[in-house]
Amino acid sequence: MTIANPSKALIALVGLICVTVLMLTDSISQDAGIGLISAVIGYGIGNGIQARTGKPVDPIIGPKSKP
Repeated sequence: MTIANPSKALIALVGLICVTVLMLTDSISQDAGIGLISAVIGYGIGNGIQARTGKPVDPIIGPKSKP
């Protein structure tokens, strides 16, 4: 497994960190935080599934390229 799109991966990682920090500081409720985290994770998984089935997408994680 390789990271096919580092910019999307970085955005998702920063988003997850920010939501986690907001939850830890009680700036947002736990329910809202879990919903946001689920959305970011679901987006990443959905992109990976579409890439695996051959549909046109610029995935976060993709198959290793053969040399």
